[in-house]
Amino acid sequence: MLAIFDKELVQPPQELNSPNMESSTRKAKFPQEILNYFSSSSSDRAFSIGFGNSAALAFVPPEKTYSLQQRLFCGLDDIYCTFMGSLHNLCSLIRQYGLSKGSNEAMLVIEAYRTLRDRSPYPAHQVLNDLEGSFAFVVYDSKVGSVFAALGTNEGVNLYWGIAADGSVVISENLDLIKASCAKSYAPFPRGCMFHSKHGLTSFEHPTKKMKALPRIDSEGVMCGANFKVDAQSRVQAMPRVGSEANWATWGSHA
Repeated sequence: MLAIFDKELVQPPQELNSPNMESSTRKAKFPQEILNYFSSSSSDRAFSIGFGNSAALAFVPPEKTYSLQQRLFCGLDDIYCTFMGSLHNLCSLIRQYGLSKGSNEAMLVIEAYRTLRDRSPYPAHQVLNDLEGSFAFVVYDSKVGSVFAALGTNEGVNLYWGIAADGSVVISENLDLIKASCAKSYAPFPRGCMFHSKHGLTSFEHPTKKMKALPRIDSEGVMCGANFKVDAQSRVQAMPRVGSEANWATWGSHA
């Protein structure tokens, strides 16, 4: 999967940018170049959806209809989700959210996102902690222009993010694609964490702790983005209520 979001829509942590971009022999690509690269390096089953200059999503449907590490894509009411992995407790979550029996993980994530956006009966970290299994997902709400991404704590699925040549954020599970697209400005997406375009990067596994950036040095000895870790010595305060675009009332934590 591939997700690209314009820098006006998503502001990732500044540490994701490499300070050595100008001296790097490998140059970052622009969004259209990245989409072309994705299409050319994927099978003829690949497809993409563009949202003007704001966002683009690309996806390759799996050849097998089901596997333990499945890839799913779903769009509903202007909300789009790419999902990788599988949830052990999908059936119970389907009942909890009142979905039909045939719903898959991507449909569930969209419904969980809508619940957080519109009603927010639970903190966001509690909703994600309810997901049992290996998972990574990216949600784009094209109606309100928000992005919600997360990676589970289990190691069955990987996710990476980086910065394109024009400052856009690039997210994919394909490390080679991220390297080719973002040159030195990329890093693994941190496990047990969630990112929202309005609220930034936080840990849903340790919601009362802040995140800190640790510089990454690649095999060439060059600083290459940053690893983001939970700062065990820190503590965050409760997030204040925000306006009508999503009542993520307790996004980060509750004191």
